[in-house]
Amino acid sequence: MAQALRFTRLNLPLLAVTVVIAGAVILVIADRWRRGAFVFGGATILAGLLRWVLDEESVGVLAVRSKPFDVASLIVVGGIVVALAASIDPLGTD
Repeated sequence: MAQALRFTRLNLPLLAVTVVIAGAVILVIADRWRRGAFVFGGATILAGLLRWVLDEESVGVLAVRSKPFDVASLIVVGGIVVALAASIDPLGTD
């Protein structure tokens, strides 16, 4: 039990991002792909913000390269996904 709690605490940033991505997948499956794209972009931005504010030990596997590279790449890619989702005409749907 203590090991499971420690594992969860150490991987909380990854779990938070994974939950948001799961929400995006559910929206896409429910044929709300535009909203799903917004949520997925938001999850990517969330990962970048978590990487920015947390230290190496707290961020877990969200740390891939150097902190500046990880933060910049995640926020830029998330921003591009959100911008693309916003720029697509919904054509009467969400």
